[in-house]
Amino acid sequence: MFLANIANFIAGQEWIFIIIIAVVLIFGAKKIPELAKTFGKAKGEFEKGKIEGEKELKDFKEKGSDVNSKETKSD
Repeated sequence: MFLANIANFIAGQEWIFIIIIAVVLIFGAKKIPELAKTFGKAKGEFEKGKIEGEKELKDFKEKGSDVNSKETKSD
């Protein structure tokens, strides 16, 4: 019965507060802005890489379709 009450307490929005408290206890209040800045930079780099990869894939597909159309015309 006790564990069921704990599970109901933790099941809602309380998880957010528990995670925030755990992060503050683990890293300290002074380190959190630095971690957020690092996370933001990493996210930006990920997005740049994602866009670059999509562009390269698009270029590769276009080159492939150009080669296929040239082969079809030469036959």
